[in-house]
Amino acid sequence: MQRGSTGEFETISTVGDEVVRAFIPHSLPPRPSREIGRQLREELDAALLALGRLDGVTLLLPDTGLFLYMYVRKEAVLSSQIEGTQSSLADLLLFELDEAPGVPVDDVREVSHYVAAMEHGLKRLREGFPLCNRLLKEIHEVLLAHGRGADRRPGEFRTSQVWIGGPRPGLATFVPPPADRVPDCMSDLERFLHNQPETTPVLVKAALSHVQFETTHPFLDGNGRLGRLLITLLLCAEGVLREPLLYLSLYFKANRQTYYELLQRVRTEGDWEAWVSFFAAGVRETADAAVSTAQRLTALFQQDRSALQALGRPAGSALRVHECLQRHPVAGIPRLAALTELSAPTVSVSLKALERLGIVREVTGRRRGRLYAYSQYLEALSEGVDTEPG
Repeated sequence: MQRGSTGEFETISTVGDEVVRAFIPHSLPPRPSREIGRQLREELDAALLALGRLDGVTLLLPDTGLFLYMYVRKEAVLSSQIEGTQSSLADLLLFELDEAPGVPVDDVREVSHYVAAMEHGLKRLREGFPLCNRLLKEIHEVLLAHGRGADRRPGEFRTSQVWIGGPRPGLATFVPPPADRVPDCMSDLERFLHNQPETTPVLVKAALSHVQFETTHPFLDGNGRLGRLLITLLLCAEGVLREPLLYLSLYFKANRQTYYELLQRVRTEGDWEAWVSFFAAGVRETADAAVSTAQRLTALFQQDRSALQALGRPAGSALRVHECLQRHPVAGIPRLAALTELSAPTVSVSLKALERLGIVREVTGRRRGRLYAYSQYLEALSEGVDTEPG
């Protein structure tokens, strides 16, 4: 199944006796083409079935927007953690509340930019804008708008050489194409996304596009995050998912070494099949996990509502606070009072009832400015992510 290298090398510089060679990928689809074998076809079919179940679960959720709001934030934390940030899901929620004492603010700000970038891309797709290089540049500009990436040419393809791993290009694990080759590589990728020169099955297209993007490394920074987001954007653009509920960051994080090895095997040996098989397994596993999480949350909300309805007279206010916590699972009394239009003393009494039932817990340990977390809700999203505030 191996076809040899999927690109060519270009010598870009010499440092003493050290020759630095950059890799320039051939355009997609892979040549020579080959029929997908029976086993790989079955793996891809299983992944598509899992995506269908995931897409269908959005019709069963009482509030798809609520689940999506939190799931997007989980993905933002995971994708940023792969790049080295130390923030947690609860840190991000606190940051969005302007209640982030002691958290790594730069890291959390970076995660919040990821959320904004993701939402920008999805909004543009819903407006009918095509998945293209212009949109990728727009998303990148939002991603690196402020903070540590602001001086890394947000929204522009790089004009200088980059490398991956090692202190200098000659010792790098991988050296992407020279900067002057990036526009052509990305134009080739854009054509492939639009089914030129031929139509490609959507999951194979997503798998190959991700490799091509990461291999080209078109930006000075943010390539990993944007390359992972490209997968979800493509599935939404192709109509496979109505809502952006599939994110592979946790799968890539859990299988990091295999992920990098397979990317390199595609480049050096043309082993697309092993990569597509790995990708299909990730889609299936991740989609199944998302369905399970959605079902778990639906059951949790119903269980907690039933417990609150048994409170008698205080149930009405407690249920309003509970409903608000579903949208804002870390919050203080003033915010909950404003959102529920209840008085602060009423919210306080309701929170005490929720605390007695084990639905919420106070997370600051302070006497003033206390914050309450919807514990089991956060735990349901916690796989692979540290959700403890601070």
